[in-house]
Amino acid sequence: MTVKVGNEIFDKLGMKYPIVEGGMTWAGTGALAAAISEAGGLGFIGTGYWHGDDVRKEVRRAKALTDKPFGVNVMLMSRHIREVFDVILEEGVKVVATGAGDPSPFLDELHAAGIVVMPVVPSVSLAKMMERKGVDAVIAEGMESGGHIGQMTTMALVPQVVDAVNIPVIAAGGIADGRGAAAAFALGASGVQMGTRFLASPESEVHENFKKKILKARDIDTIVTGNIAGSRARVLKNKMAKEYVKKEIEEAQKPAPDYETVEKLESGTLRAAVQQGDKDGGAFMAGQISGMIKEEKPVADILADTWAQATDILGIPNTTK
Repeated sequence: MTVKVGNEIFDKLGMKYPIVEGGMTWAGTGALAAAISEAGGLGFIGTGYWHGDDVRKEVRRAKALTDKPFGVNVMLMSRHIREVFDVILEEGVKVVATGAGDPSPFLDELHAAGIVVMPVVPSVSLAKMMERKGVDAVIAEGMESGGHIGQMTTMALVPQVVDAVNIPVIAAGGIADGRGAAAAFALGASGVQMGTRFLASPESEVHENFKKKILKARDIDTIVTGNIAGSRARVLKNKMAKEYVKKEIEEAQKPAPDYETVEKLESGTLRAAVQQGDKDGGAFMAGQISGMIKEEKPVADILADTWAQATDILGIPNTTK
């Protein structure tokens, strides 16, 4: 079997490993992104609904910690989107990943600045549309991921996207070690994205309660909110998440469901989990692979161990040794 690992984008960025960080709002800080890039991967700052000044602060934190390229993950539904892109252009960010929208209105100015654009896609149709609009690569993300998710699993989505487009495909969702990475490469991806695995590292700045929840999680300890109300998100089970799902079901049985009231239950809960470690009221966004993570490891070890295991399984040279 011939497996293509890596792509011209990763080569251009000088990456040691074909592994990128998932865009995790509040959790994906400049410090974590810098650590991942410095160790040979590609770190991403997760911006969510941040103002431009918040983005600039984290970008400059990352710059102070590494001279390696790193990226910014942009949530296109944000009402602050214009100022966020202004900061990205002004600060010389090298890579942009996007979610929750169409990045094409910004592509010309981003490409003019030499910025690589990689949208997250949950379906083949969206991947094909993004290719037509001129993006550089796509991140095919399965529903195993933490945070906001689509309907397809990584195993089913990735090979179909690979077959449908001619640009690099990065696989995401359910990848925490070299076994998952090797599987993604076998499916045709040229890179992999990991998010939850990096949260359980010394460089991660999430609250200690968040790290402990991941380390204690079992295989069945995540739940998806928003299956009925919309905006599906995978989180670790706790009081808030269970109450959210219960309220969704209750509202669905009413003649005139009020899903806005249900959605308010999640307002501010991600920040509460990341920064305050609110065990009952926080939204601990994490993937199904949480059950695989049993120890906190430095980012450099996570990258090296994942790559060593993947290359061993695939029978290809590990040139990083």
